[in-house]
Amino acid sequence: MPPIKPKKAAPPAAGQPSLDQLRAKIDEINLKLVDLLSARASLVTEVGRLKHREGGAVYQPAREREIIDRVIARNPGPLSPEQISRIFIEIISACRALEHAAKVAFLGPEHTYSHEASRMRFGSSVEFAPQPSIAAVFQAIENGRADFGVVPVENSTEGSVTLTLDLLIDTPLQIVGEVRMPIRHCLLSKSGDPTAIKKVVSHQQSLAQCRGYLAANYPNCETEAMESNAAAASRAAKEPWIAAIASAAAGEAYGLKTIAANIQDIAANATRFIVLGPRPADRSGADKTTILFAVAHKVGALHEALGLFARNKINISKIESRPLRSRPWEYLFFADLGGHREDAPLKRALETLKRKALFLKVLGSYPEDKPAAA
Repeated sequence: MPPIKPKKAAPPAAGQPSLDQLRAKIDEINLKLVDLLSARASLVTEVGRLKHREGGAVYQPAREREIIDRVIARNPGPLSPEQISRIFIEIISACRALEHAAKVAFLGPEHTYSHEASRMRFGSSVEFAPQPSIAAVFQAIENGRADFGVVPVENSTEGSVTLTLDLLIDTPLQIVGEVRMPIRHCLLSKSGDPTAIKKVVSHQQSLAQCRGYLAANYPNCETEAMESNAAAASRAAKEPWIAAIASAAAGEAYGLKTIAANIQDIAANATRFIVLGPRPADRSGADKTTILFAVAHKVGALHEALGLFARNKINISKIESRPLRSRPWEYLFFADLGGHREDAPLKRALETLKRKALFLKVLGSYPEDKPAAA
């Protein structure tokens, strides 16, 4: 049988550029991009010198938010807003590293959702420092072993991460940003054979977020909570009768095969992470402020405190109580408020609350994150 000759590409229609001509234009644009990126990096280096002389912070979440919003508003397509955002986060990350190679602590090991959230916020051009616990993330920043930290604070299905809330009570750190990330769980194993599975392992929150799927599909399988989804994936890579609930990225990192994807019980499952740093963030124009306060244990005290925000037309997007450790059956309240602490209405409300409350701590004002694309 004679060999099959490859078909020649059809000639371009009259007046249309050829493939070679289109590639030549792309090459020309690539070179222009390099020149523009080099020019941007040179300006960032100058900015870094000024910051160093004046004591300015290298990481400026409000400024970075402004850049991303501006380029997305200018974007005519065909790239999506999410794609434009990811490209510029990496550009900003690489240029920021010219000023200072930031070290970012997160709840490890690598390939956890906390790791993914850290990459979403800081890009790839930082030094990532996985920590064994949420408390260790706080300690790494407080002791100067990391510049920033990323920890989970609440999940749309399972609610708040109480350990994070408790650690926020005493820390001198500030919340300087947030990341809202869709959580897409996969069931992963070494062989990818669903009939071989005898046990399913994952972080306790992930197991809870998939309890309906597990009850319907693996009612006779044992489940075991582990310190992280990545640790579960690592274990599944060594024990063929074990399946892990983790992200697709974790499965790829540990050489696992996907038995099923998107197994979370609620499709819109998402986790909110907070970014911790040593100094407050500036205003971005689209901010959120998180506070912690306590009021007298008497009728109407909480209503009076919350009324201060209503009178100043400040939205309360979340409020949650935590027990006062030193006073049984009395509570601290965490609240997320619309605006920056330096905005006049919120500043006025906080000053009044400080006089009326037993205790008030502003945990941070920071750019409010927009929900990430699913």
